[in-house]
Amino acid sequence: MKNKDQGTAKQSKVPMYISIGILAALVGCYFFIPSFKSFIDEAYAVLTSDDRERIASWVSQFGFWGPLIIIAAMLVQMFLFVIPSALIMIVTILAYGPYWGSVLAITGVTLAAAIAYWIGAYMGPLTVDKFIGRKSQEKVGFYVERYGIWTVITARISPVFSNDATSFVAGLLRMGFWRFMGATLAGITPLTIALAYLGGNMQRLKTGLIWISVASIIGLIIYIIYDRKKRK
Repeated sequence: MKNKDQGTAKQSKVPMYISIGILAALVGCYFFIPSFKSFIDEAYAVLTSDDRERIASWVSQFGFWGPLIIIAAMLVQMFLFVIPSALIMIVTILAYGPYWGSVLAITGVTLAAAIAYWIGAYMGPLTVDKFIGRKSQEKVGFYVERYGIWTVITARISPVFSNDATSFVAGLLRMGFWRFMGATLAGITPLTIALAYLGGNMQRLKTGLIWISVASIIGLIIYIIYDRKKRK
């Protein structure tokens, strides 16, 4: 049993090693490849400018590939937890505007959620362990089993919770697929609307994200207390 636990623990560090490796490669490229450094500096300056028109103009250079690159980034983000999905959603909304940016963000998150669900459902606990670790799997699994769709909704609406861990575990525990997708949309839609509304001002956006996180956590705590009293 001890050897098995140690093997699982080693497997659970794989995503961390991948993330560190990719970050190290990017840092190396930044300092040793002038064109890459120039591109990153320009991207950072544009995406943090709070100027919708400037951001949209910069993203438009990618043409047809722009939306596909964003969706691909959301899919890759499932396996690189150092990149929050909310950040990609914000960039998408700023680049493509509140309407089409929101549609694109919801599409990307929904697709990523479905893929993570099927990975959990068909590749089993050992594969999920590799991505999120046994402790996270057990912790998230407890809440998914106990509170069902409310766990999924809270994870989606709150930027501080791990959306991807919830998706993997929901598939692993064979939560009904359409119930899972409905809960995903129920959580991600209000978050996207809030990001679209707040995205015009970076300071207001940061404050709004804090309040959204606090409100979602309080809501889950209230539901947990109610559920416990009901069970007693």
